[in-house]
Amino acid sequence: MLVNPAIIGLLLCSSIVSTAVIYASALGVQMIRKWDLKNSCRQQLILERKTYLVSTVLNYVMGCELFSLFLFVAMTDRIHSLFIGAMCAAGTLNVNAFGYITLIFKTMNFIFCGIWLCINYLDNRGYDYPLIRLKYKLLFGITPFIVFETWLLINYFIGLEPEIITSCCGTLFNPDAQTVAGELAHLPSFTAKIVFYACLTLTLGAGLFFCIKHKGAVLFGILSMVLFFISLASIISFIALYYYALPTHHCPFCLIQKEYHYIGYALYLSLFLATIAGSSVGVLDRFKNIDSLKKITPVIQRRLCWASMAGYLSFGLIATYPIVFSNFILEGY
Repeated sequence: MLVNPAIIGLLLCSSIVSTAVIYASALGVQMIRKWDLKNSCRQQLILERKTYLVSTVLNYVMGCELFSLFLFVAMTDRIHSLFIGAMCAAGTLNVNAFGYITLIFKTMNFIFCGIWLCINYLDNRGYDYPLIRLKYKLLFGITPFIVFETWLLINYFIGLEPEIITSCCGTLFNPDAQTVAGELAHLPSFTAKIVFYACLTLTLGAGLFFCIKHKGAVLFGILSMVLFFISLASIISFIALYYYALPTHHCPFCLIQKEYHYIGYALYLSLFLATIAGSSVGVLDRFKNIDSLKKITPVIQRRLCWASMAGYLSFGLIATYPIVFSNFILEGY
């Protein structure tokens, strides 16, 4: 196992997050069974104090979980030079079988935690905390994923040995490779452009429609998730190629390197935050008829919708910039 400050920080962060959500889930059992805001007994007062504390702690630990995704990717890119054959984070993640599965689970937990934070924020705005049982039930579902992610992370770092020979991103994201990455790299760039920009236009249109007419929140939430996956495929299919000015370089990780002005961080951050905000608009829509949330839910939904549209628009502009202003012509190859 490599000893690195970033690795120690990630392991510590992941362990703290796992411990916190396990404790919160244990408390959630009591909350679901015994919570009664109309009751002023001693046990209810203790539960109220505990849930205030746990809710605050979860805001911070889940915020750490969101941040840890980008720290994980940055760390794997930074140490790629220690492994023979690795040119970026793609090679480092391929050092053992736990690398890419860890990234997948961190991505999933990023979205799950982001949506949970939005639900928690809405619940705290209601005078009777109407979503308290629901958010703890959702926490039960998220906790196994977070704990499993910690287990994957530990096994991934334990398996990092400098003498291991790995594959470079050119091999992993080769259109001829019989893998998911190879299939995405093999997608026709022109078709991918049409699908991406059509879905981006539909999503932004649905967002504007919701903000103006206050209808279609669920549709916007669904389109946001669909656009997320299409955007990831588009990065591999054609967006990255324009930044590299190479028709054969499909790697989504080299974008975060200095040679490309770390543009990948802005690209991915705008996409992930837009996805959380957009999908949360649809999720929160089911709570708009609860008495204590009738006034605040539409307000929060509109704020999230505008934030999501801003994120997707930023992502679209970053993706479009090299297509418009560079001399590279992809479809000519």
